[in-house]
Amino acid sequence: MKFKEKLKSDKFLITAELYPPKGVDTSSFFRRAACLSGLDAVNVTDNQRASMRAGSLAMSKILIDHAIEPILQLTVRDRNRIALQSELLSANILGVENVLILGGDHPSLGENREAKAVYDLDTLQLIKTARLLETGVDLAGKKLRGNPKFCVGAVVNPSAQPSDLQALMLEKKAKAGTEFFQTQAIFDVEIYKNFFDKVKHLKVKILPGIILIKSFEFMQFLQSLSGINIPIETQDRINFASNPLAEGIKICSEMIKKFRSFADGVHIMAIGTEEYIPEIIKNSL
Repeated sequence: MKFKEKLKSDKFLITAELYPPKGVDTSSFFRRAACLSGLDAVNVTDNQRASMRAGSLAMSKILIDHAIEPILQLTVRDRNRIALQSELLSANILGVENVLILGGDHPSLGENREAKAVYDLDTLQLIKTARLLETGVDLAGKKLRGNPKFCVGAVVNPSAQPSDLQALMLEKKAKAGTEFFQTQAIFDVEIYKNFFDKVKHLKVKILPGIILIKSFEFMQFLQSLSGINIPIETQDRINFASNPLAEGIKICSEMIKKFRSFADGVHIMAIGTEEYIPEIIKNSL
């Protein structure tokens, strides 16, 4: 069953995230991908944190070749409307139907701060563009030879304030044709539950994001990022743990267990430590 079909079921969905290599050695990517073969789909990031890496589309095709269903992440940061439409068509030709549309971190946050951001289309416009392409027409009004088909996803941050604005943005994207959402990192289940209650009437699948805290230093880094809220209780567990990684795995499992009671699924971000994801899932059952 494809991911698009699973979205229509009552299955508790589990996705995870992989970043492409910085270079052409794909051995680490293959090793990490092998740990995720049992998941419902796997995101491939698009130059995350505005850091140049191998392309998301190329690595998504490699996942397909290894019987793993990918979700192509596509940011509006780096491409104009010509390149964005071309990337969507290219993805479909290569068998990639799942696309997560997002803005992307600004280049000022990355390694090439002199790079120019594009943002020719915003995320809502690109969602509408994907649906327009499915009708056989591009943004210039030109007919396509063969219609692509997409399963379109987007992102939302339930922890951002005001939460009503986040709910409104989600609703606009849902009405534009978004089939699923993955959220920014959630560390407080109650915050997500309150947000979920505001939007559950829309009947769209939302997968709360969970990040594995693997060290005290990594937790400090996460706290420096905008839109991430780590409760004091969670901070204390990591700060006083004899093995922060083991405690982080335990925290992830506990959160997933809580989400199983009401959420549509989860999106796990282990950021280079994907080998622990099977253990996290097993302990959440």
